[in-house]
Amino acid sequence: MAIIECVPNISEGRRPDVVRAIVDAVEATPGVHLLDWSSDASHNRSVITLAGDAAPLEAAVLTLFERSLETIDLRHHEGAHPRMGAVDVVPFVPIEGVTMADCVQLARKTGEAVASRFGVPVFLYEEAASTPDRRNLEDIRRGEYEGLPAKMAQAAWHPDFGPATPHPSGGASVIGARMPLIAYNINLATDRLDVAKKIAAAIRVSSGGLRFVKAMGIALEDRGIVQVSMNLTNYEKTPMFRVFEIVKREAARYGVPVLESEVVGLVPSAALVSSAEWYLQLAGFKGDQVLEQRMRAAGPRG
Repeated sequence: MAIIECVPNISEGRRPDVVRAIVDAVEATPGVHLLDWSSDASHNRSVITLAGDAAPLEAAVLTLFERSLETIDLRHHEGAHPRMGAVDVVPFVPIEGVTMADCVQLARKTGEAVASRFGVPVFLYEEAASTPDRRNLEDIRRGEYEGLPAKMAQAAWHPDFGPATPHPSGGASVIGARMPLIAYNINLATDRLDVAKKIAAAIRVSSGGLRFVKAMGIALEDRGIVQVSMNLTNYEKTPMFRVFEIVKREAARYGVPVLESEVVGLVPSAALVSSAEWYLQLAGFKGDQVLEQRMRAAGPRG
């Protein structure tokens, strides 16, 4: 059985009724499993996690675009998280019985369908990228919705599918294929945005930090604190506990304590087990010592 994960991010996190209606419509797609969804008012963004085979997921994404474009207007959108589209990004992730090449093909097929049906420009990213300059999401999204007209006027930034001008209310979208990542945020007990930005610069790969970390500092204005918002693109080579400890030490340089951390969406159990093993200094611990993992491995008894 083929299992693909799809984790679309939409630019709405402050109107629960709107998000719930979009999620319900997507969940009703035959053959698609809704695994998780969450909203963040400060980011003004929601993350939805779906799983299924290629054809049902493509249908679900088209429904997602239809409902999102009806109710999300970026001309009136504000939030802490960078965004360029009502449906901002749609990654496909190979999980079981499917290859990365299959997900690349699905990303391209879905992107072409979105552009054709809704007139939304689509950029392909990560493993589906058409050029090396478009692999990184942050490069495509730089300038955000407001900068799209000028950016897309450049020949180098014509979309892979759809018109060379942004959708009036929906902007442009990024669709691609990638390996699993962890959306991980660390909140600091301060309102000093400069501290969060300095820490983000210290740990992200693009400025010489950790190889598998993308990070930015943002303000959570409704809470009066700041956040180091991250994507961990390989939790085995750059584990969560290492990121947490480095952020804590960097924050201590400025006399700022860590308030809490959070995972957005789903996380592989191995990432949490490795953190528990490290913090508890467990000697010789093995993953199959986790009760639930041992029971799953044993399977049902007749």
